[in-house]
Amino acid sequence: MSNLEVQESILETVSDGEPLAVPRMRPAAGGPHPLIVMFMDKPGIREALLVFGRRLAGRGYDVILPDLYHRHGRMIGYGPAEVAADPGLGDELMSMLLSLTDEGIQNDLDAALDAVSADRPAGSGAPAGCIGFCLGARAVFRTMMRLPEQFIAGAMWHPSFLVDSEPDSPHLSAAGLAGSLYAGFGEADKMMTVASMQPFIGAVSGLGDRVTVDILPGADHAYTWPDAHSYNEAAATRAWSQSLALFDRVLGDS
Repeated sequence: MSNLEVQESILETVSDGEPLAVPRMRPAAGGPHPLIVMFMDKPGIREALLVFGRRLAGRGYDVILPDLYHRHGRMIGYGPAEVAADPGLGDELMSMLLSLTDEGIQNDLDAALDAVSADRPAGSGAPAGCIGFCLGARAVFRTMMRLPEQFIAGAMWHPSFLVDSEPDSPHLSAAGLAGSLYAGFGEADKMMTVASMQPFIGAVSGLGDRVTVDILPGADHAYTWPDAHSYNEAAATRAWSQSLALFDRVLGDS
């Protein structure tokens, strides 16, 4: 499918008693289009993330992006240049990242789905996909496990926090994943090494051709973003192709 003209808006709703902004990007004509939820990473909602959403929308998807930092302010996000100019912003982002909980993220997802349902003929309950980066990959997993009949496809880019010491660690239940998944791990990820993610990789590797575990050669954490020092064009291109092929295959007829 060629790139389509994209229409952008911001849905306004409430989650856990706090205002929640939900940027939305979708083809300007036609539809309804399959829904994809994007889960952000530590830098928050900044231009690079919106560019990615527009790109996905241009391929025929209705993309929504819940502002997971909304409990701290409206659409907080900083690019690498801003953090380099003010290192204190990095500490602020880390503090907000560590304040996120699975429950809070899922509450934000539910609020975003309710907000987008108004102008979708089948509401927000039609088969959908999700994509997440870093911590957002954990949100992809939680979403697919909690809402398996709706979220039937997911993509994880440089995943984090999939293996921990808690009794509900994702790797302990990953063998029960029902949907189709792409997981793109950076071979040279120094933040979340492939070795540290191995319990999760092992759990989903037994799910057959529904799951693609991709170890991307030479890629470090945050290989996705062209404005990041760790950007890896080959890895980002491959992860994009694999993710898009998954969404097209699983959601194309939904």
